[in-house]
Amino acid sequence: MRYRLATVSAAALLCLAGATGAAQAKPTSLYAPSAMVFSITQGDDAATGTVLRATTLSCAYTAEGTHPAPRAACDALNATGGEFNRLLAAPNPDRACPMHYDPVTVTADGVWRGSRVAWQHTFSNACEMSATLNGNALYAF
Repeated sequence: MRYRLATVSAAALLCLAGATGAAQAKPTSLYAPSAMVFSITQGDDAATGTVLRATTLSCAYTAEGTHPAPRAACDALNATGGEFNRLLAAPNPDRACPMHYDPVTVTADGVWRGSRVAWQHTFSNACEMSATLNGNALYAF
């Protein structure tokens, strides 16, 4: 009888410990983490080029970071639906750019809605970048 009581007590403690551990595993927020670094680099490879500008952006419940317009940038980021190539979908057809090669690379690195992101795109020059991004708030820094 004594062993049965000890076994039941031990099992009850294990159940309580398991329940406590499960309760601690809950997220502290309903919003998936979104914290990213965006950069504009001179060169055709972000790893070897010269970073011209960079900014941080967090889009959880509030928009924060070093980006000059975090709310507009988060709205632009959300409009991509996680497909960062959608940033390239609205080039300005009326803008003429020179045909010289002076590459500029834009990057997006971090976590967006809980998923790891590492995206980059290279433009032939700064004018092409500006015309292709067409005033998108995400890279307006």
